[in-house]
This record gives sequence, structure tokens and C-alpha cells, in this order.
Amino acid sequence: MAYDIDMIKKVYSQITDRVDKAREVVGKPLTLSEKILYSHLWDAASNKAFKRGEDYVNFSPDRIACQDATAQMALLQFMQAGKKNVEVPTTVHCDHLIQAKQGAVKDLKRANETSNEVFDFLGSVSNKYGIGFWKPGAGIIHQVVLENYAFPGGMMIGTDSHTVNAGGLGMVAVGVGGADAVDVMAGMPWELKFPKLIGVKLTGELNGWTASKDVILKVAGILTVKGGTGAIVEYFGEGAKNLSCTGKGTICNMGAEVGATTSTFGYDDSMERFLRATNRDDVADAANGVREYLTGDDEVYANPEQYFDEVIEINLSELKPHLNGPFTPDLATPISEMNVKAKENDWPINVDWGLIGSCTNSSYEDLTRAASIAKQAVDKKIKPKSDLGINPGSEQIRFTAQRDGLLQIFEDLDATIFTNACGPCIGQWDRSDRKGEEKNTIVHSFNRNFSKRADGNPNTHAFVGSPEMVAAIAISGRLDFDPTRDKLMNEDGEEVMLEEPQGIELPTRGFAVEDAGYVEPRKDGSGVVINVAEDSERLQLLTPFEPWDGKNLMGAKLLIKADGKCTTDHISMAGPWLRYRGHLDNISNNCLIGAINAYNMKANFVKSQITGDYAGVPDTQREYKAKGIPTVVVGDHNYGEGSSREHAAMEPRHLGVFVVLVKSFARIHETNLKKQGMLGVTFDNESDYDLIKEDDTFNFIDLESFAPGKPITIEVVHADGSKDTIKANHTYNENQIEWYKEGSALNLIKKANA
Repeated sequence: MAYDIDMIKKVYSQITDRVDKAREVVGKPLTLSEKILYSHLWDAASNKAFKRGEDYVNFSPDRIACQDATAQMALLQFMQAGKKNVEVPTTVHCDHLIQAKQGAVKDLKRANETSNEVFDFLGSVSNKYGIGFWKPGAGIIHQVVLENYAFPGGMMIGTDSHTVNAGGLGMVAVGVGGADAVDVMAGMPWELKFPKLIGVKLTGELNGWTASKDVILKVAGILTVKGGTGAIVEYFGEGAKNLSCTGKGTICNMGAEVGATTSTFGYDDSMERFLRATNRDDVADAANGVREYLTGDDEVYANPEQYFDEVIEINLSELKPHLNGPFTPDLATPISEMNVKAKENDWPINVDWGLIGSCTNSSYEDLTRAASIAKQAVDKKIKPKSDLGINPGSEQIRFTAQRDGLLQIFEDLDATIFTNACGPCIGQWDRSDRKGEEKNTIVHSFNRNFSKRADGNPNTHAFVGSPEMVAAIAISGRLDFDPTRDKLMNEDGEEVMLEEPQGIELPTRGFAVEDAGYVEPRKDGSGVVINVAEDSERLQLLTPFEPWDGKNLMGAKLLIKADGKCTTDHISMAGPWLRYRGHLDNISNNCLIGAINAYNMKANFVKSQITGDYAGVPDTQREYKAKGIPTVVVGDHNYGEGSSREHAAMEPRHLGVFVVLVKSFARIHETNLKKQGMLGVTFDNESDYDLIKEDDTFNFIDLESFAPGKPITIEVVHADGSKDTIKANHTYNENQIEWYKEGSALNLIKKANA
């Protein structure tokens, strides 16, 4: 039986009337995305047809999921909200704070020792406020959600950008910052600009070496890392129905890499099979009762150009296997072209590691397809040329895979089976063959491959592919290996070829598990005491940010002008810094240390306008803060791309940065800045970015009249006394301006609950 089945049945009992009403209001057939959005309006009585990409709308999500690294700050904020319990079903999953090094048993033991303080805190807060808690080793948040909580037609938010994975089970699932989650936990609406809609029509059927992963690798190449910003990507067509549920999840998961609000698929037989295989017959039966409301209207899919803002068509029968990278997930290369492209770009051909897993590709089906390649290597006496690491997606998957002999196949190739956790995907990897200045290559089935993402090394070239392709390339040891045509030499000196991968959608003997790792919260948590030691290096109670004084911001100094790509990894690195995710002051010591200073093209080396000396960004900013000097961060396009981590907004705010001025924002990061009381604005004229000089001072001369739709005038004063006056645009609405005035959205919640 499913968790929260009464909530799910309530959603289905309301969906027919709400969708029928929305169809009348909008005056046309509806996409699946629109059905879910309109059926989850905070104001169910609304009779408005919302404008895509323009109207801010309040929604009522069905549930919330938090991973341990982001849950710390989210729950620290919720503790200030004045609530006895969360108002919406919520779960916490301990998957980020487990380092991959020696293997599952030793790594999990070490994590429970080194991060015990944090796990105890999360468990205690969960117990106190009615939050479901998934212990370390239980699995990766998004795979656990797919197996236990996701349901067709539902809406959820999560404090991780890959919450979108649940779209594989027909949800509108959106990654948010912790402050957004706190709003919903506290019983308030969740605000989102009504998304635009991108339709992806899939025809044909996957075959040979091509996998579901290749669909999103292809889409990423088409849309680029910002092509989906502000939009939901909705997949449909006969090709979509031919994909497994977990394959759909993979596609939705990596939709975060094109900037999409989320991605989703309509309810179909593969989803029903997955629900029943994961012991949720009650959800499947309920979904079947409203089946036509859990997918787009027939007319929409028959004439998609009339109903979507953009339409892409992909024939799965013709799709080729891809590898994307390095350093960006949208650089798409068909395997057949890698030989030429690698030589042209001087990418290291020899592959040191192949890594299979992450929330993107760690399902049972993924493991079977990769294992079918590994088994051939064993049987054909092919000795792998690269190291191989495996992260199962959940304890249920690990237990079942071990029972069915899949893990033994990988171990026969000397692969390391890591914990059911994120591990290398988010920088939690103590790499055994640590590289230095030497350029090197790894391949993985993860979603992101930014510089330094996996191992902290800027010289590591990471490429993204399907689990089976990662296995094949790791066995060959070459980036340019094309298993569709290339042969390998075995230990007997014979030339052999790998045959096409074979996968099993769902375990024929069913899933099995002894201890899934779930801890039910107390029904009454009022007696639970939460202790945070004053001298803790890992946890720190929050102090509210100061409200705006209502005056123009004058005399602000430039902290850094970031050159090129500036992701949340650049603004607030993960890896070893994850240990400080619950301590705002300590983690602020990584603030913008990965951003490249446009004036010297170095990281973490900026000029202080107080002393004239160069130093690290956090140290320089702390000096500004100590002297009461406000500062500005200037950035390029898609600033804040990547993770949903709100630390990338909270750290600059904590250190005294007042404004982030960029060419364009990634959606989640822009929202996070607003939630934390920061001013996030964009150049009206992008070329004004080039006017900003290293010693500039900024005067925001009409901020006193801050209002929706009204540009802000900035006087940029150069060191020689000359000035440039530029315009900056913003997307703040009336409610968001109130967040700014109060100092943060949380301050506004506390005020309302006082």
C-alpha cells in the first residue's frame, strides 16, 4: 500500500471537476502539464486563464521532499516559522553526505561516524514536525521518491533540482530552494510563474545500443543549458509509451540540465506496471479511474503546434547513442563521431573511470542493461581497461540486484559497489587515482559534468552517457570506442565484439528488501528536543536577515565580475563543503570561490577597494561587511545554473552582498535570491556588462520607488570619476517586493504567524 493514499485519492476525487472547469476557462483542449497546474491552484475557485511566461500563480503542491544537504537549511528555517507540524506530507532523505571511497559497507560506516551530528539533527527535527525520515544508505532521494511517493497527476516540490525525476511517473515535480519548501511546509501557497510549454513528440522505438538517456542527451544538444528556462517539457507520442517508467524518469531528471521548470509524461501502461511492481496497486487502481485526466487531451497531441510554445520531434528508431561533454551537459556528440571530435578538441582518449548510478540512472533496469555488457566482458575474457564504480539507487534496488546476481557480475570485473547514495555525482568521491595537472577523462551516467564536479579537479574531462555505454567504454578504456562497430582484444589475443545490451524493465521475481531505511515520525513530536551546540562546526541556528531600510542603495562596491559560466557549483561548491551545509557562517567561506574574475581570469582572487590588495572572495567580502559597505556581484548569462542549493543565495546575503546584476538568471537561483531578500536584476542592455570596471561604485538611485515592471536605474561611478547610467530589469511582483522589504520571505512568514 502506498504512503499517503488518502491524499492521493483526494487529488483524484477533485481532478475531474477542476480540469473540466479549466478547459472551459482556457477555451481549448489541455496538455497534461496544464491539467496538473490548473488542478493544483491555491485558489480552486479561480476563473482566470493564465498567461504562460507572464503570470505569477499560487499553487498547492501535494508533497515535499528534501535531501540531507539542503534539508539542513530548509529545516533550520522551518524551525523559525512557528509551526507545530508540517502542513503537507514531507520527507527527508540522507543521500548526499556519504563519500564514495572504499565501498558501501566501509563508506556508510564512516559517514555515520563523521556526519552523525547532522543525521541526528535531521532525524530529531523530522520526528518533532511529522516528517518521514529515510536513513543514510536507504537510497538516493529521487529514486526513493519514484519508488514510494510519486503518483500520476500529482504536484510536488523538492529541495533539489532533480526533483523533476518524478515526472517519469506523470507528476509536475519541481526543484526549489529551501525557503520555497518552508512556505509549503508552513501551509502557505507556492508561487511560480506560469510555465511555457515545450512539447517533445517521440515516435518509433529504442533499439540496439540506444537508451532512454540518449533522448535527453539529444534534447540537451537541441535546447542547450538554458533553452528550457521557464518551461515545462512534456513528452508524448507512441515513442513515449514505448519507454519504461524509470526510463522516463531518466529523461525528466536531466531536463534540469536544459533549465526546464520540470518535465513530464502522460500516464500509461509502463507507469501502471511500475506502480504495481512497487506495491502500489491502490494508486494504480485509483489512477485508472481518472486515466484520461492524467495525460494530455487527444487534440493536443494530434496537433501539438497549436498547443505548445515549441515542438521538437525525435524518432527513437533513428536515434543514436550519445556522449555529452566535457564541462557542460549540452555538448552532444553521437558515439560514432567521438573519434573525430575528441581529436579536434584534444580530449584525453584514455578513460580512467566509468561510473554508473546517480539519481539519473540507478534503477533496476539500468543495472540490468549495464550488467549485460559486464557479463559479456567476463564471458569473453575481456579485461576492463578502466576502473568501474556502481551506485545503486535505493536499498530496495541494491537488495534485489544482489539477490538476482547483478552486483556479482560487476564485482567479477573488480568494480566497486558504492553506497546507495549520490557519491561521485555531487563531488562526494575520494578518488583513489587522484589526478593533478594531468588532463584525464572519466565517463559516467550522471546528469552534470561541470568542471571539478565529480572529483574537484579542473583537468578532469567528464562525459555523460547511458549506463550500458559507460560500461562498454570503461571496459574498452577509450573515449572513442564505438561498440556498434569496434572490436576488443581479449586475454587470449582474440578480437571480439560486444553484443547489444539487454535489459529487464522490472524484476521478474518482484522487488525485495529487508530494511528499506524508512523511519516513521512520532504522531506527537511536541516532546522532542532539538539540540544544536553553540560550538558546532556543522550546524548553526539562523539569525534573521535585516529588513530593507526603504532607501536608495548608494556607494555599493563591486565584489566580483564573473566571467562566463557561473553555476551554483561556482557560487557554493559541493564536495567537501557539504559538511557545512547546516552552518551558514562556515559554508560562506566557499562563497563564489569557483567564479572566474573577469579582470584576471583567476578563481577566488579579487581586488579589495578598501586596501587595493587581492585576496579570496569570502575574505574580501567579510572586510566589506565589517566596514558596513554594501557590494554587488556582476555575472553573465544563465547565472546560477545547476543545483537548487539556496546556499548560493544565502551565503552572499549573509556576507553582505546586496545585489546580483547579470545578463540572465537560471530560474531556481533567481527565486532563491528573492526569497533571501536579495536584489536580483538583469542588464536591460547586455552590452552594459562590458562597461563594468574593477574599481566601480554603484548607486541605485531610484530603488525607493521599487515596483513591479519598473526598471531600476543604476549609476556606475568609475575610479576616474566618470559615470555610466544603466538600466536594470527585474521580475519582482508585489508579494516578492514584500519579501525584499522584510529582509526575506521567512521574515514575512514569521510576521504572519506572530
